[in-house]
Parts: sequence; structure tokens; C-alpha cells
Amino acid sequence: MFAKLIVDIANSNVDRLFTYSIPEELDVREGHRVLVPFGRSNKPTEGFVVEICAEYDTGFEVKDVIRTMEPYPALLPDQVELAKWIARAYHCTLCDALRLMLPAQLRGSRVKEKTVRTVCIAEGADTERIRASLLKKDGSARSPKQLEVFDLLTKVGTPMSVSDLNSYIPMASAAVAALIKKGCVTEQGFVTFRSPFTNNVERDTAPELTADQRKAVDSINEGKAGEVFLLHGVTGSGKTEVYLNAIQRALDAGGGAIVLVPEISLTPQTTDRFRRRFGDTVAVMHSHLSVGERYDEWRRLRLGKARVVVGARSAVFAPIEDLKLIIIDEEHEPSYRSESVPTYSTDEVAIRRVRLTGAKLVLGSATPQLISYLRAKQGAYKLLTLPERINGIPMPEVEIVDMRSEFMSGNTSIFSRELAKKLTKCVAEGEQAILFLNRRGYSYHGECRACGFVFTCPHCDVAMTYHKFDGSLRCHYCGYSTKVPAVCPSCGSKYIKYSGVGTQQVEEQLKKLIPGVRCLRMDTDTTGGKTSHRDILDSFARGEADVLIGTQMVAKGLDIPDVTLVGVVFADASLFHSDYRSGERTFQLLTQVAGRAGRAVSDDGPKKGRVVVQTNAPEHRAVRLAAEHDYRTFFDLEINDRLRTLFPPFAVFARALFECADEKRAAALAEEFARKAEETVAGALKKHGAENELLFVSYGAAPIRKRDNLFRYAVILKLARTKHTSDAVSALWALSDNCNTDGFRGVEINPNDML
Repeated sequence: MFAKLIVDIANSNVDRLFTYSIPEELDVREGHRVLVPFGRSNKPTEGFVVEICAEYDTGFEVKDVIRTMEPYPALLPDQVELAKWIARAYHCTLCDALRLMLPAQLRGSRVKEKTVRTVCIAEGADTERIRASLLKKDGSARSPKQLEVFDLLTKVGTPMSVSDLNSYIPMASAAVAALIKKGCVTEQGFVTFRSPFTNNVERDTAPELTADQRKAVDSINEGKAGEVFLLHGVTGSGKTEVYLNAIQRALDAGGGAIVLVPEISLTPQTTDRFRRRFGDTVAVMHSHLSVGERYDEWRRLRLGKARVVVGARSAVFAPIEDLKLIIIDEEHEPSYRSESVPTYSTDEVAIRRVRLTGAKLVLGSATPQLISYLRAKQGAYKLLTLPERINGIPMPEVEIVDMRSEFMSGNTSIFSRELAKKLTKCVAEGEQAILFLNRRGYSYHGECRACGFVFTCPHCDVAMTYHKFDGSLRCHYCGYSTKVPAVCPSCGSKYIKYSGVGTQQVEEQLKKLIPGVRCLRMDTDTTGGKTSHRDILDSFARGEADVLIGTQMVAKGLDIPDVTLVGVVFADASLFHSDYRSGERTFQLLTQVAGRAGRAVSDDGPKKGRVVVQTNAPEHRAVRLAAEHDYRTFFDLEINDRLRTLFPPFAVFARALFECADEKRAAALAEEFARKAEETVAGALKKHGAENELLFVSYGAAPIRKRDNLFRYAVILKLARTKHTSDAVSALWALSDNCNTDGFRGVEINPNDML
């Protein structure tokens, strides 16, 4: 038998199948990782087996597989097929695609199984004689610790870990070593799993579903293999309970499920809820796990010891056999798009995987992507709706405050009079509030008032953000940091002004507004630790703080019963970006953060939720319709504008990026590629008489012209989306493959952002 495999080298020159002979003593199957001699030097190299065959047609004598890396195939058959599709769809090497399926540290054997040291009474030992030897003639112990350890092991009768022995008998290790040396006790060991869970949870039971929830669960359960559902439910409508019930039915059918959440900050709260329902069968996958924890969670899933995984984007590749269900919560989130090669979209990958496995896909959101809702209206997805909050809880009242009027009337505070009044009242009444601002730091613009010098990053073409707590200026793109200067480095003036508001300044101003207020801040600066997200949210949920201040980490998924007030400090932060999706993303953020308010019922009835949205653009439809919780009207207006102006989903953007230390070279490379791209794509479309479907080609400096000391120039192509688009894109990929210039960063289709 022969194995056709991809060597674990992400290089297009070796992106093809190599054939090796399988020695009779080896059990090699599709999906195995193997070690093989590769190249002229026969260097031992890891590879992925993607096919087993009885014959080979290389024309050369084949080499033997050396060994398998694991005793079981690391990849499931559907994962191998999924990787092949990813390589085609996102134009990457098959090796790059296969690597997505595995913990990175598994490659190169950089992570090992954890072995726990255990000891037990030696086999065949005469326990009475041994015990007598540990006693003096007067019956007292020669070594009290040794006797105590020996008696405990005799009583238990099964191997015990040395750490457990130390917990029963303090400092027992020396006694254990002495007993081993005497031959009374033997040392063993067993493989265990490192747990990422730092807390215990009590199991709960499923509550009775509402009529809308039951209808949604039944529709999912009765759906066809490979079917996609869009669950459009207002915030607080009980989407998670629909997920839990659908997963229970998948488990009852002997299958498994994948649950994706967009933010690491949501993972602890979400995981706890799933663990309360499904216990130890739940695994978790996200980037804050240690290397060992990530490997062991992957291993628990691959060995079938866990059948439900909750995680961020990469969990879509989890090794679950007999996969029945994939759920993507908050499916509208941009974080579901990978920004590194391969630049995959999680929903597209999930759709392909359910088709390969016969599972079902549920996309859930209060504010679905426009393209998802359009597909549901067109019948490609099945639309499920939860139009009301559970328990009769009303949607929160939203008040829009025009900050232009506040300024003109003399209020220069970052808090409007209305928000200040409501915050003070909320804290005084013992309730909780969330303040949202999607900018971290203290101020995001520093300027000399004498000469106009702006503090920009020396490595990137962006202004540095002022962080007051440590007196630094930081670049949020490359990480460069420097101490705040006492005088202007250009003219020597001491008159330096910092403008713009970040979460640090909100925290400072809140403490001045309400002396003694207890507040927590949740942004990238405060969540660097492994358990930071959980610690902050748990503290707030326990009522140890009155106000939670944060970036988009606090805008979705959180369910804190005592939160009755949400304040959006500056709603325009994401509104006027140079991106056609800025209105959509602003609407989504505002709707999601507003939904954190008023989600509980007290003895006196539902707690009323209030939201104050501060903005300089109160008339903008993204702000106005978010305040009215009116997704359908926003969708109709926005999708019609996209159709009229031919923006996605009715068009396709392609971007080629060049990054060079020499700006003139980057510009020249972009100009040359733009010329070739226009010729190539127009030629591909001309075969169909569709040259007019190439709407434009442009090139120039990227919006962020310089990053990490490299000048960035981009080529943008815009194509009408038709039946000919795939041919045009394929021609562009072929051109990209032949562009071997240093500084070329490849072509991306519909990039997540255009910066």
C-alpha cells in the first residue's frame, strides 16, 4: 500500500502530492501525520496523508514512511476534504489549509501529553512484613512519614498521584522516595488532560421554551442535512437557549456540535452556561489557552471524550466525529474573518463543512450581516425569528443626545447632562451601568499648539495614542511606545494638547462625576492576562463594581441582570471610516450594546432598561434606526443603496498589497500590477463579452501609508458580481501566482477592512 501526502512545508514549490510506501508493520490511514524522508538529503520531515492507494505512478522508486506521529489519524476525512476546498477557495497551499485543523504546537512535536507521577504498593509485596519493618520494637514508627504514606496506599489499594499524597500528608515526597528505594512502593504514571477550566459549575436543567423558541428548535431539528438557518432574534430573546436545545438533540442522536463566539471575553460566560447544561462533554478553544491546554482540549475532542466545543473562529475546524451541528453566534462580527493566510471567512468554511458532514448550520444574530439576511430572504437560508424578549421584558428605551447642542450650550464634558444624570441615579439606586467607547487609551491625538506638530509613530503613518496611566504614547498598529515628552520635539514649546477620548479618560471623568463610584475597565490594556476577561466579568456580575467601561468587548453577548443603563459615549467612532460597511457596523454595535440593558425580571416585574447614545450625527440612519431597534428598515435602505451603487454583495472587491522599505518602489510595483491586472481581468471577461463588468482599477497609497517601517501601496479592482466573476478572479489569482516580487503581499477578495 502507498500513502499520498502533503509535506508540512508551506511553499508553493512543494504544494503537490508525494507518494511513499507503507511498511507492513505500520498502520497508516488517511488523516495520519507521518514522518518521511524528504528531498535529496532524506531529511526526516512531517507530512499529512491525504490518500491511500494500492498502486503508484511516479515513475521513481518510492521511499518508505518512517513512522506515524500519533497512533490515530490526527485529521478526520471531512477535515481533509475541507482543507482541499480551502486551498482552492482562498488560494493558499494545501499545507496552509491542513495546518488550520491542528494545534500549531503539535507540529514538530513541540507539545507532549502530560504524565502524572503515581505510586502504589509493589506488586506481590507482603504488606504485613513491610509494615513491621517500618516499626521499632516498641511499636513506634521508625519514620512516621513513611509509615503514614504506606498505610494510606495500602488502604486505598489503587495508584495515587504524588501530588494527591502531598495534599493528604504534607511533604510526603521524601517518604515516597525512600519507600521506592526500599522496593516497598513502585512508581507508575498515567496520561492526563490539562484543564482550562478554573472554576466549578453546578449542572442545571432546561427551562420551558417560549413558543417562538420551540418553533426555532423544531425547525432546526427537522432540517435537512447541510441546511443553513439564520436565527434573527432581538437582544435578550433567548437565542442561547435555542442553541442549547438544538445541541441536546444533536447529542441525543449520538453526534457532536461546534459553538462559535466572536470574542474571547464572551468565551468564559458562554462556556460556563454550556458546561452547566452538558458537563464534562464541553471543551473550549481560544487563543488565551496555554499550549498544553489547547493541545489537550483538541485531544479530548479527537478521542471523543468531549463532543461539544465552544470557541473562537478557529474552533470551526475542531475534530468532532459525527458532527451534527455548527452554531455561529453573533454571526455579523468582523472577527470571524481571518486576517492571516489563509484569509478565510468562518461562515463560508462552516457552510462547506456541514455539506461535507451532513450537519446543520445555525447563524445567530440580532443584527445579521446584510448578505446573510439577503440570502435568507432569497431562500438560500431558512429564516427563524425571535421577535420578542423572553419573560415579557420590553426593549430598552433609547435616547439620542446631540453632542453639538451640548457643546453650544456650554457643556464641554464627555458626558451629556442626560447621561450624567442617569448615571448618578443608577449608581445611587444600587443598579449597574455599562459605558461603551470603542477606543482605548486616554486620548488618541497629541498635537503641539504652538507649531502644529502631531505625535505620529516613527514606524507607521498613524497618530500615537496617549496612555495616561503610564505616561506613554503608543502605536496601536506596531506596538511602538515612548514616554510622553515634556516639550514639543519640533519647536520646544511646552504647550501640548491631547484631544479625543479613550476608555482611560472615561474612567477618570466618571470618578470625578460620581465620587466613590466603583468601576472596572475592559479593553486590550486591562485584559492581557490569561484569566483577565473572566476575572473582570465575574467581579462585575457579583456586584463588586457599579460601572463597567469598555470597548467592543462589552458590546455583545454579556448578560448581567442588574445592568439597567447603557451609555454610548461617542457613537460616531466607527461611523465615518473609509469603508462601505461603516454604517452597517455602527448600527450593529449600537444595537448590540443597547441590548445589554434591562435584561432581568425582579419581584416587581421587568427591570426597565435605558440607553443614552451620544453622537454628533443624530440624523444618521445607523444611529436613528438602532435607537428604534428597527433592523428591517435599516436593511431595506442599506441593501438598496448597495444595489444602486454596486457595492458588495452586488460587487466584488479585490485588493493587491505591496509593502516596501522604499516608497518609490512600492508605488512602481503597484502601478505595474494595476496595468497587468486590468489587462488580465478584462481579457478573461472579454471571452464572455462582459468587459464592462470590470467597474474600475485603481492604485495608490493605502489609507495607512506606512506600517512597521514599510510603505504600503494597494491596487483595488471592483467587479460586478455575475456568473463571470469566478473566471475573472481565477485570472487574477493566476497573475498573483506569477508575481514573485519581494514586497508583494498577495491578493485578497473582499478584504475585512480596506486600511
